[in-house]
Amino acid sequence: MNISVNWIDGMLMVGKSDSGHAITMDGPPEIGGANLGVRPMEMMLLGMAGCTMIDVVSTLEKMRENLVQCETKVSAERSDEHPKVFTNIHIHFIVKGEALNSKKVEKAITLSAEKYCSASIMLSKTASITHDFEIID
Repeated sequence: MNISVNWIDGMLMVGKSDSGHAITMDGPPEIGGANLGVRPMEMMLLGMAGCTMIDVVSTLEKMRENLVQCETKVSAERSDEHPKVFTNIHIHFIVKGEALNSKKVEKAITLSAEKYCSASIMLSKTASITHDFEIID
């Protein structure tokens, strides 16, 4: 996997992926940014949330659950001292479908957290990561 990030101006950057997609990143005004893009540390959480969602959705589909919607809401805390690593991360899954089995949803989340989600497993080296979920019929 190869990516590139090009500095534009101030703290504005454009990242490009191997797959041909681009993302704008920027810093907050207090460090010279113009708030024109997502923060790099937010990108890490977005990547982790996307990674775990892919796992959960694909696992529930393999379990033949009738999933129609999935959302994650992530809250995180960072250290006050440099390096300001994530120390606590909580992922709340909201899954919607017909007669979803809560034990299967829980198992899919656990498999992602403990076995499949590379991003979560990497971040768990510095952060306590917790999960919960709600099911909407």
